Amino acid sequence: MSLVDKILKILFWSIVTLIYLPIIVMILFSFNSSRSKLVFTGFTLENYISLINNVNVWESFINSIWTAGVVVIVSLALGILMAFAVVRYRPRGSTLLDSLIMVPIIIPEIVEAVTLVIFLIIVGFKLSPLTIIIGHIAFDAPLAYLVLKARFQGWNREYEEAAMTLGADEITTFLKITVPLMMPAIMAAAFLTFIWSYDDFIKTFFTRPTGFETLPVYIWNRVARGRLELDINALSTIIVVISFIFTYLRMKLVKE
Repeated sequence: MSLVDKILKILFWSIVTLIYLPIIVMILFSFNSSRSKLVFTGFTLENYISLINNVNVWESFINSIWTAGVVVIVSLALGILMAFAVVRYRPRGSTLLDSLIMVPIIIPEIVEAVTLVIFLIIVGFKLSPLTIIIGHIAFDAPLAYLVLKARFQGWNREYEEAAMTLGADEITTFLKITVPLMMPAIMAAAFLTFIWSYDDFIKTFFTRPTGFETLPVYIWNRVARGRLELDINALSTIIVVISFIFTYLRMKLVKE
């Protein structure tokens, strides 16, 4: 192994350690039997039991799940239609359109969240769970579009042409041929958009009504009030585990 390879290997493992060591420490302290946040004294499930008995946590969890579910459905529908239209029909100005669709991904999320809130105030739209969903879709729909567009660009139209030759119209061909063959990419986009919406804090914090909390917002409110107890570590551990599960499922799906 050359000197350059050794340096790159050391650099790689240093970055991996820097990223994952805080997560490992957090998971470890979620089982701490002591109330100390600095000294680990032994294993216990008390923090998880306390978390299970916390009604506010379950309300926040349900809010995160159902908002992310709605965002995924709408984002996938918009992403499929946009990707299909841009790649298949290449309308005039499709390059400009493609760039405009990517803008919500490129600009800082805090800027997007603030401008969205200002727009809602100007038009007199009251903050509600719907405004949270709109804010998430503004980012997740382009993300789904990006994933699905890559699949459409390598698309073989022979199956669609065969179906239409046998008498199927365009809508039937799209629903019964195109969508099923696109399913791996659709599922990959669904996993990505769900995780992004489920974990989102900035847009949720700015566009939520008073009293409505998702898990990231609930954690922030606890930390902001100085109530950084070990059950927050337990909650964070559960969120990390859920994120890893979805990431693993996406990897398996893409591999297949």
